[in-house]
Amino acid sequence: MAKYLISTVETYRVDTEHEAVAAIEEARNDNHYTLGKYSSEYKEKKSKGEVIDEYYKVVLTKIFNDINDPITETKVRYGGEE
Repeated sequence: MAKYLISTVETYRVDTEHEAVAAIEEARNDNHYTLGKYSSEYKEKKSKGEVIDEYYKVVLTKIFNDINDPITETKVRYGGEE
């Protein structure tokens, strides 16, 4: 039985808005998948009313195959796997 990867949702944390825009542009230009959806959101962590941490959350939905007509098998590898 073949298994086809249809899509993934990846969430990244970056330090600046510039890095968020760059991550989205890099994903748009990658020809290994279609970028279905994307978003970036500024986040703050506060303690006692003071901002103690700030970052941007970047979410990318990458589409590899059409669910109704998949054409490529994709093997997902995580760190340390062979």
